[in-house]
This record gives sequence, structure tokens and C-alpha cells, in this order.
Amino acid sequence: MPLSHLADLAAASGGILYTMPVLLLITLAVTFERVWFLARLKAKSTLVVRRVAGLAHLDRAELESLLQKVERQPLGRVLRVPLQFPEIRDHARLGDLLEEAILCEVPNMDRYLWLLDTSVTLAPLLGLLGTIIGMFNAFQVLGNPGTAPTEITGGIAEALIATASGLLIAIIGLISMNTLQARVRLAVHDMETLKMMLINRLDGAENVERLEPFQRRVNERSS
Repeated sequence: MPLSHLADLAAASGGILYTMPVLLLITLAVTFERVWFLARLKAKSTLVVRRVAGLAHLDRAELESLLQKVERQPLGRVLRVPLQFPEIRDHARLGDLLEEAILCEVPNMDRYLWLLDTSVTLAPLLGLLGTIIGMFNAFQVLGNPGTAPTEITGGIAEALIATASGLLIAIIGLISMNTLQARVRLAVHDMETLKMMLINRLDGAENVERLEPFQRRVNERSS
């Protein structure tokens, strides 16, 4: 289709068709950026959860090693809590601090998804508006003497291109948004799992600290 004809179609829709490529570009850009971010987050969270699951207690050295791998990711804020507050021995207090860290990171995980939501709603409405404007222009030829019916039907068919474009963008955006929201829920679930693991291993840390003086006395006697 020649560019001149596309320009005529966009002009006939009141300029609505000019906004469709912009909406499509925004939808694809947000989709690719969030898929890349959440895929990296999932790989790191799987590693962290597996390593923490193998701990018998809150091993500070192990937590610091894991923190270096996820320093700039949402999991880093969660791992940083027991390292910043090593004196905490209350499960409820530690749980509140971990929950605070999770809540602070959730907006970073679903960032830009509102753009997809907007595209899904806005694109069909703009497409419908462009079709209505195009149909106005198509029916205006009825006032011209000797108008052929094909001119009217052709104008209506061209006007429907705006609606088709809006629906296509909405379909792409809807699939992307639902997929990304599911991945965000999985990421939050991994953070909640890590939170419970850290809380459950707090008793192990207490036991290790209580046994350390006894173990030192045993070693001194044996030497």
C-alpha cells in the first residue's frame, strides 16, 4: 500500500490512525522491557530460594554472598533486612520488616504496566472514533450528484481500518498485560517464600548462638 494512500486514510480518520503506531510502539516496548526484567528476576529468585532453603540457620556469610548477586534487584532489599538488624530475635518483628521490604519493591515489579492497561482501553476507543469520522466523510459524498455506490462502500471499508488497528493493539496489549501480571504474582510469591524461610531460620540462628559458648568450653577442655 503506497504511503500516500496511508496518509489519505489517516487524514480521513481525523488523524486518529497517526496515533496507532505510537500506541503499538509503547505496547511492544513495555512488553519487551518487563519480560526481560521479570525473566532475570525469576532466575535470581530461584537461585536465592534454593540456597536459603538449604540453610539450617541465618548464616550471615551466606546471606552476604547471596546479596552480592541480587544487590540491585527486589530480592536484595529482602535479604538486606536480617543483615541490617542482626539483633532481632522476634519472629513477628522480623516478619514486619521483611513485609515492609516486599511492599516497597512491588511497585518496581509492576512498573509501566499501567501503560499496557491504558493501551488496551484507549486503542479500541480511538479506533472507533476514527471509524466514525471516516464514515462521516464517506457519507458526505451522497450530496454530490452522480455518486456511485462503490464510493460510499469503499469509504466505509477504509474507515473500518481504524477500528481494526485499535482492536489489534488492544489484543496484543491484553495478552501482554495478563502474562506480565502473572509473572509479577510469581515474583511476589517468591519474595513471600523467601520471607517465610528467613523467619523460620531465625530459631536456628538462636540455637547456634546458644551453642557457641558451650562448644568453646568443650574445645578448651579437650585441648
